[in-house]
This record gives sequence, structure tokens and C-alpha cells, in this order.
Amino acid sequence: MTKKTTVGEAGPDVILIGAGIMSATLGVLLKELKPELTIEIFERMEVTGSESSDAWNNAGTGHAAFCELNYTPQSSNGSIDILKATKIAESFEVSKEFWTYLMEQKFLPTASEFITRVPHFSLVWGEDNVAFLKKRFQLMQETPLFKEMEYSEEWDRLNEWFPVVMRGRKKNLPVAATRMNIGTDVNFGALTRGMFDYLKGKPGVRMNVAHEVLDLKQEKDKTWTVRVEDLRGKAKRTVNGKFVFIGAGGASLHLLEKSNIRESKGYGGFPVGGQWLKCVNPELIEKHFAKVYGK
Repeated sequence: MTKKTTVGEAGPDVILIGAGIMSATLGVLLKELKPELTIEIFERMEVTGSESSDAWNNAGTGHAAFCELNYTPQSSNGSIDILKATKIAESFEVSKEFWTYLMEQKFLPTASEFITRVPHFSLVWGEDNVAFLKKRFQLMQETPLFKEMEYSEEWDRLNEWFPVVMRGRKKNLPVAATRMNIGTDVNFGALTRGMFDYLKGKPGVRMNVAHEVLDLKQEKDKTWTVRVEDLRGKAKRTVNGKFVFIGAGGASLHLLEKSNIRESKGYGGFPVGGQWLKCVNPELIEKHFAKVYGK
């Protein structure tokens, strides 16, 4: 039997679907800006931040556009656009300011538990790619955000930067790399759980793990009715809220389509397969302290 909450019955102001980094960030921001808001969170897993946000399910890179070459596309005429990289770097600075505030307010544990400084490198080989990286470096040097970036085409220098990556590469091959020493590695799972631990202690916040959202629809009064199943007891219920945020990882597109909002049209998805490999060889680990991205 489904327990139904009638439209208009007092429900939460905000429903967050998925207990990952996006819902955690939005939830904390909302509670800081409007403490009177009521929030209810639904997460399919037993633990928050355990799917896309988990440390072993994403690259963990502090995405500041230091090493991601796809943020600086090259057009057919050879020009390179760094605007996206600049905006992303600015956004990451804002993220760091937000996390610092949360630590100062004692909402988060110490920084070392979720963020680590790791040099970010971009590595390319082949004459065309080397020319691209050099031009990219020169353009980015004009922006204060990337002023500390270094560039080298010297094989021995690159071998000092990341010897494991250079192992087996021929010295006569054109190769180049950039380095940003202020890059970071972020454990988004730990960060997510820290924010939700704070949120759960605030009045008007309700967390539901092992709960899967089955359907949602917008009512005539512009509120949203969300149908949820408790995966442990198989009981179903509906919840009515004023606003809904879908931050549900792989299920987001599926739920977005169910919402029937105009913005849901035209989206598509494709499966991405991959495997994360973990090195447990201390000798090898000691030789590699870097994030190295290629083209």
C-alpha cells in the first residue's frame, strides 16, 4: 500500500533527490541562506556520497582547468579559446572559499580529510600537440589564475616531474608538459558526508537512505509530488514539496524525463565503461605524486 500525502498538505520546502556532492552543496547553501527552509533528502544507497561522489568512483581531481586540455579547445584555424578554462578556474576558487567557510564554522572536518595538494600536469607528444600546448601555455600565462604554470619540452625535466609516466618513452619523440603545483585532489565522498553530517543536525532536515524515487510530477499549484519506495521495507509513499532538485548521478536523466518540464527535452545519454586501478606498491607510489592528463 502506498501512503499518500495529499496536495497542499504541509511537506518539505525542498526535496533533494540523491545524496551526492551536488545535493549536499545545495542543501548547505540553502540552510545557510534561509535557515527556516525544510528539506527532505532521498538516497538510493545505504550511505551518502557512495556512488558518483565516492573517492573510488570519480577522478577526484580538483577541477581548476590546470590540466584538462578539453577546457581549451582548438578551432580549425589553429586558435585556442581559454575562456572556459578561466571560468572553471574562477569557479573552483569560489568552491575553495565555500569549503574554507564551512571549516571555519566547524561544519566540516579539517581540510586534510578531503583535499590534498597534488601537482597538475598536462602531457602531450607529437609536433602538432607540442605546438598546441606551447601556445595554450602562452595564452594562459596572461591570466593571473594560471601565472604559476610552468612549461617544458625537456625529456629529463619531464622525467623528474613524473618518472612513472615517462618510463619507456623514447627521447627522440617530441614531448611537452605544463605543471601547476597548486593543483588539488579532492575526496568528494568525504566532503559530501561531512556536509550531510552537518545538515542532518539542523532543524527541518530529514535524511532518508535506502529510498528510491520512482516518479515525480508537477501539480497544478506548481508543487511537486514525488513517489518514493523504502528499499528495506518495500513500503511506498508520496511526498509533496515546493521545489525538487535532481542530483541523482546516473538516474538523473531518467528522472528528468519523468518531470516533463520543457528543459528535459533533447537530452540523451550514453554508457561509459571504465575501471579504476589502485596501486599498492609503496616503491612505485613514492615515484609518482602527480595528476597527469593527456590530450
